[in-house]
Amino acid sequence: MTEIHHDYASVNGVRLHYAHAGQGPLILFLHGFPEFWYCWKQQLEDLGRDHFAVAPDLRGFNLSEHPAEVKQYKARILVEDVRQLAEQFGHRKFVLVAHDWGGAVAWAYAMAHPQSLSKLIMVNSPHPVTFARELAHNPAQQDASQYMNLLRSDKAERVLSENNYARLAKMTLESWSGGAIDPAERALYLEAWSRPGALTGSLNYYRASPLYPPAGDDPGAKALELDPADFMVRVPTLVVWGMRDQALLPGCLDGLEACVPDLRIERLPQATHWVMHEEPERLNRLIREFIGA
Repeated sequence: MTEIHHDYASVNGVRLHYAHAGQGPLILFLHGFPEFWYCWKQQLEDLGRDHFAVAPDLRGFNLSEHPAEVKQYKARILVEDVRQLAEQFGHRKFVLVAHDWGGAVAWAYAMAHPQSLSKLIMVNSPHPVTFARELAHNPAQQDASQYMNLLRSDKAERVLSENNYARLAKMTLESWSGGAIDPAERALYLEAWSRPGALTGSLNYYRASPLYPPAGDDPGAKALELDPADFMVRVPTLVVWGMRDQALLPGCLDGLEACVPDLRIERLPQATHWVMHEEPERLNRLIREFIGA
């Protein structure tokens, strides 16, 4: 089994922690909320056999720095974090794999810097154009995304940290494990969530984004007018989607090819939002097949 190592990099004004395994072509993994590098452990161990596999804690999460201001989590800043981190590794091109909020960063990165990517692999992370459309016009997606308005609110930290992070654990650990999460893994997640500033940092991704469902007088995504031509992804892209995702519904895939011309979609009928935890071996096979490794 490939050994995982840990290091830090100073990029874009913050210090980022990252886990890495192996040597070879660079493959970079970006996690979502409320996770950290560890969610890619099984991908690092597998892809690290013949790649330099890297999974950072994104700014605001776990061992990376946690800027307090919401404006420090704007998309362009997060994209620049990734650009500078990849640049430090000295690879001309690399493969980018991402999930959830990491996927939001990866979509934006692929639009801004397509020349640096050989392949893009997205796991249950909607493209901004299709997600904005679904949030604005699909009542089912609006209902499914109501949690986003809670996470944007001032009370989010209190609600999520109550009873030793019981709500976060139910949303995540207990969801993908069927309630049978390993106690050691639970301890790792509780430690990551409990680091000073980490919960606020991770919630600031929601607060900084214009993509959220309407709420009362706030139109949310209805206020956006996104031209697909401005959001084109010109990188060969694989989208892996757990079809039982209760937060991001399959409608987010409809019309995706208009923004991603070189597109393959792999639908996993039994998986939920947490594909890396539920079907890690299948995900590894799909990644290897797509990148030709």
